[in-house]
Amino acid sequence: MLPDEIRTPRLILRPPRRSDAAHLFAAYTQDPEVARYMTWRPHTRLAQTESFIAYCMEEWAENRSRAYLLVPHDNHDVPIGMLEARLQPRTIDIGYVLHRRHWGRGLVPEAVAVFSALALSLPAYFRIQATCDTENLVSARTLEKAGFVREGRLERHALIPNLSDTPRASFMYARCK
Repeated sequence: MLPDEIRTPRLILRPPRRSDAAHLFAAYTQDPEVARYMTWRPHTRLAQTESFIAYCMEEWAENRSRAYLLVPHDNHDVPIGMLEARLQPRTIDIGYVLHRRHWGRGLVPEAVAVFSALALSLPAYFRIQATCDTENLVSARTLEKAGFVREGRLERHALIPNLSDTPRASFMYARCK
């Protein structure tokens, strides 16, 4: 079983709370540059982010996924990003997002690496995987820094509504034990 809280050298990964929605809306859910390669459009209303947080909490309670909020060690109440772990039999599929102000500091590779090492230490999981748009070279590099290996290219794989109305190619990355 994955823990409720995970510590990295600079971050705490913790469960979402209803009160996080306003912080996430202000930080990044409405930012078009942050949402560029995401599978969702930028939020235009706080209610959209509140609905998303409610969904994350429900998924957590039902043990279908863990949407860990990334918070700095010195401020547990203000999330700056998210690492979502969608649970499958023996595999975890991850995705992540970070407030633009914190880009370029290595926070996401740190969170992904620590999370993956912990998850792979559990007997239930042997594979952590992630995909990213083939043009999202920053995300590809993030995964490589976290110890993931590019396994291939998936054609017409993901709908990225901020870039196209048709499915786009993705790179498949994985870290296995």
